[in-house]
Amino acid sequence: MYKYDGYDHQMLADRVAQFRDQTERFLAGELPDAEFLSLRLQNGLYIQRLAPMLRIAVPYGMLSSPQLRKLAFIARHFDKGYAHFTTRQNVQFNWPALEDVPDLLEQLADVEMHAIQTSGNCIRNTTTDQFAGVAPDELEDSRAYCEIIRQWSTFHPEFAYLPRKFKIAVCGTVVDQAATQVHDIGVYIVRGPDGDTGFRILAGGGLGRTPVIGQEIFDFVEKQHLLTALEAILRVYNREGRRDNKYKARIKILVRETGVEQFRAKVHDEWQRIKDSALTLTAEEIARCQSFFRDPPYLKLTDSPEPLLEQLDEDVLFSNWHQQNVYPHKRPGYAIVTVCLKETGVAPGDLTDSQLEHIAELAERYSFGEVRISHQQNIILADVRQDQLPELYAQLKSHALSSSNLGLLTDIICCPGGDFCALANAKSIPIAESIQRRFDDIDELKDIGVANINISGCMNACGHHHVGNIGILGVDKKGEEFYQVSLGGSSKNLASLGKIIGPAFPQEEIPDVITKIVDVYKSRRQANEKFLDTYKRIGMAPFKETVYAKAD
Repeated sequence: MYKYDGYDHQMLADRVAQFRDQTERFLAGELPDAEFLSLRLQNGLYIQRLAPMLRIAVPYGMLSSPQLRKLAFIARHFDKGYAHFTTRQNVQFNWPALEDVPDLLEQLADVEMHAIQTSGNCIRNTTTDQFAGVAPDELEDSRAYCEIIRQWSTFHPEFAYLPRKFKIAVCGTVVDQAATQVHDIGVYIVRGPDGDTGFRILAGGGLGRTPVIGQEIFDFVEKQHLLTALEAILRVYNREGRRDNKYKARIKILVRETGVEQFRAKVHDEWQRIKDSALTLTAEEIARCQSFFRDPPYLKLTDSPEPLLEQLDEDVLFSNWHQQNVYPHKRPGYAIVTVCLKETGVAPGDLTDSQLEHIAELAERYSFGEVRISHQQNIILADVRQDQLPELYAQLKSHALSSSNLGLLTDIICCPGGDFCALANAKSIPIAESIQRRFDDIDELKDIGVANINISGCMNACGHHHVGNIGILGVDKKGEEFYQVSLGGSSKNLASLGKIIGPAFPQEEIPDVITKIVDVYKSRRQANEKFLDTYKRIGMAPFKETVYAKAD
């Protein structure tokens, strides 16, 4: 992973000192709330329903064991003993005291972490596939390009105050696990006409009040022109994006109102002016960033070692976990392990301080001291020897981290919702738990197969409900919490936006509604057909009829 140099450390120390002074002046009444608002947002600090919330940047989802231990320390000493992992591969703390935030940021700086540009109208944390660098189907490791984008976008003088927040995702794998098409800019690593890898770039995607799938702006960009292409898109957006209405300020609205052809033409005109400029990447700079992501010292091993096969044959619980949570690795004898953070009764994406410390130790013991955070709010140990999988499983089990529901119905993506967020219309976490308790049989879950649920507590769509196979959105009806249900969403390669099934439901009916939807799928599916495929084949009508049918 990227290691800070002297400039990085000094810049971060200066930033912490600046925010400490700003916070002290605000608490002393010397800095008006309206002025402090933009300053705290630049440092990832929100004022939520019950307390401040601090969002910490985790570039492209990578964390080291020392950083995990620091997060555990912060959870224990500055929060209420846990941390929350988000769909942007970031970390949130929901209970820090405002006066403690500068100290918290200073602690983060000790391990090369910060909260810069995790909020506000700027370029946010760049995300990517959680299997980057180890996936067998990868065209090229995307992390170096994410780092290049991070260095370009952090403190960019022209893009510090965009019309609205801006999010970029980069995907280098064949199977898109980064929700690339529903970002303001989505970057795919692809092969060009001559066989060299470069970039296909989309723009104008996004969720929220107006969900849109991004549209192609560049069909192929050579590597040296990555930043100039991104800069051209951002310049057009910064000049022409609406600032009079925050609900119409995202780039997706600009692309739609301008028309993709005209928007593309404006971007390409701008690109021609800056294409061969100081932003053009040299081969040396690309190689420098790639050097931070070289392979660790893998051993020469063979797949399916005897200890693994014996344990798979003897232990059905381990076998279930292995089937769901272990993914093939590019190197023989290694595996990618996902630690599913969706234990029933625990808010999706939450880890306690002791669990964070335990994962830090496991990462050092089994995965070269690094972990990744996924878009699905889970943790990945990317380089585990296959012969050590039984031992790792036992260690995970000892700390309630061995859930084997990864990719199944109860592996729910969920925002914090009304329990914490001041913007939420309804709670999200209790809805997730009620569904998990209804579907608590692993054999039933495996029979249902791949059918993901995404839950958001409001139209800001932090739970990405629009792209859930089953999406749930909290809405307010005359002061009461209700929930809209949508079907047919996907964030994969063939991205799609879910369609609302009909009128919203009260909270207590949601488990029954999901049960009815699943029953329709099970009764109408064809052999080996996933939920989304069945929905596409039979349409909405059978689900709607069953869900709204009156009892005899």
